[in-house]
Amino acid sequence: MTRGNQREQARQRNQKKQDKHSKGKSEDGVSLVKRRENDAEIMRQKQLKAKEKEAANK
Repeated sequence: MTRGNQREQARQRNQKKQDKHSKGKSEDGVSLVKRRENDAEIMRQKQLKAKEKEAANK
């Protein structure tokens, strides 16, 4: 059972290290919340264009 405990402790240490390194930012330096907002806006624009295209084809 010790190995399982060692693995779990290693995972926890690694997770802390990763959290400390990233501090809520993605690889490109944009915060996760801001990135989600940007992605949502892009999807809204795509949906709007698709609806306009569909309306034009009718």
